[in-house]
Amino acid sequence: MRVPFIKMHGLGNDFVVLDGRVDAIPAMTAAFAAALADRKTGIGCDQLILLEPSDVADLRMRIFNADGGEVEACGNAARAVGMLHGAPARIETLGGIIASTPVDNGISVDMGTPRFGWDEIPLAYAMDTLAMPVGWDELEGPAGVNIGNPHAIFFVPDNAAIDLARLGPQIEHDPLFPERVNVNVASVTARDAIRLRVWERGVGETRACGTGACATAVAAMRRGLCDRRVTVTLTGGPLIIDWNDAGRIIMTGPASESFRGSFDPDDYGVSA
Repeated sequence: MRVPFIKMHGLGNDFVVLDGRVDAIPAMTAAFAAALADRKTGIGCDQLILLEPSDVADLRMRIFNADGGEVEACGNAARAVGMLHGAPARIETLGGIIASTPVDNGISVDMGTPRFGWDEIPLAYAMDTLAMPVGWDELEGPAGVNIGNPHAIFFVPDNAAIDLARLGPQIEHDPLFPERVNVNVASVTARDAIRLRVWERGVGETRACGTGACATAVAAMRRGLCDRRVTVTLTGGPLIIDWNDAGRIIMTGPASESFRGSFDPDDYGVSA
């Protein structure tokens, strides 16, 4: 039995989507997810997305990073799934229920309220998460934010000058972060503009990260570096982030379908 898939992306952060609401799909394991995500021997993606029926929302979205690990949230994937759904939707994730709405310039997603407690991010021990007293070479004093998944945000004069390929994995796997962490390096260029690069846990540096854009914007707002509406420009393009008066983060940006295809699970050592 061949399994249909949809290849999508949000600003170059790419996904393989399996719609279990429509088609029978094999049980997912970390090894199977990593095999499908492999860019040389699989379909290739940053994240594998499984859509399933939900008892509490319009649909359930499960997210597997390229290393096969299942994670709580992905903002770009939420926009892609919202586009695929084609109507306003409540989406169940491991990080909570989020809401997506089609708009003129893409998809708007209510990412919920950010969390700042050291045990909510989580960290290995208590500290101030607005300016954490830790550092790795030139990256020092990050902010910690959980947007359904954990983020450390470093503000630097020129984020293009940071060797993220070297420092990203060091920080991701530091014992300070018991669930690992997404590493964001940001440069604030105006009251309404931030440049951002993200090292995603289990993936590496990606062209875009929706939760990273949200976490970075909120951290900059808490530090008084920018206003409550900001354009975050990642390698793949811009996202608009609003932190509204109700304390909820609204992310708006594009999503695209690249192509559709199918695969035989037996090619990956899996029986459907």
